Amino acid sequence: MKTQYIAYIFVLAGLWACNNNKFEHDASGTFEATEVIVSAEASGRIESFSITEGDVLTKGQYAGYIDSTQTYLKKLQLLASHKSVIVSRPDLSLQIAATKEQIAKAEIEKRRVDNLFAANAATQKQVDDANSQLKVLQKTLEAQTNSIGTSVNSLNEQASSVDIQIAQVEDMLTKCKINSPIDGTILNKYSEEGEVVSPGKPLFKIADTQNLYLRAYIVSNQLEKVKIGQNVTIFINESGSEGGQKSYAGRVTWISDKAEFTPKTIQTKDERQNLVYAIKVAVTNTDGAIKIGMYGDVDFKEKDK
Repeated sequence: MKTQYIAYIFVLAGLWACNNNKFEHDASGTFEATEVIVSAEASGRIESFSITEGDVLTKGQYAGYIDSTQTYLKKLQLLASHKSVIVSRPDLSLQIAATKEQIAKAEIEKRRVDNLFAANAATQKQVDDANSQLKVLQKTLEAQTNSIGTSVNSLNEQASSVDIQIAQVEDMLTKCKINSPIDGTILNKYSEEGEVVSPGKPLFKIADTQNLYLRAYIVSNQLEKVKIGQNVTIFINESGSEGGQKSYAGRVTWISDKAEFTPKTIQTKDERQNLVYAIKVAVTNTDGAIKIGMYGDVDFKEKDK
């Protein structure tokens, strides 16, 4: 509750400041940005990390890397294991070639015996022996094919397992690289080259200073004038002796559904005007003049710049 009173006083002070500067606007607040704290995703020593506070980075831009020697060596080991599995995989066609040749000869012999038997030049035993030999060779081929196929499938599964391990190591290598997650400006740098870090250790904070938000506050009777997606005009004070204001186009992106800074639980009709609702207005920082934490004003009716 104490924090709510302080914030409420801050809003009233801001409104007073606007009136004191002879600029009348519908609401006032401060500018915020989308801030991201980038943390280490791997363990090791930071080998390269040359960024400085104030640097502007693009999304995905390289910012440094964490030592990945052991991870890379593990990848080489897995690649060697994968090659070993592939080399040891038997060639089915070569393994059963001899048996197929024997079957072909047995079939020729069976036909010859059948022809002799038809001419009464061979006995029934010779026919039976030829048929039996052919069946034995066919069963041998079937057993060899099944055995070699099982061996090949087992080795294929081993190769797939190694492939998954290689993918895991490659992901770990990727996480050794430090990249910017968004377009923005470096606000703080928490680590330096040579430091040993672990996953979760903050490295730097970056903020999108091109696309900002003005967090402003409105009273309850202004709610009907504001809606999400509404185009508005934002103002900031210009530096200089004239003390003018510069305007920017903005758009309402969020309206709080709860009142803030309520002075007390039970209000009279007049005191209900002390209910304050937070809103966010998106604005493009076209000229870089808007800074995070800077004070700004907003008019819900668009005005000429």
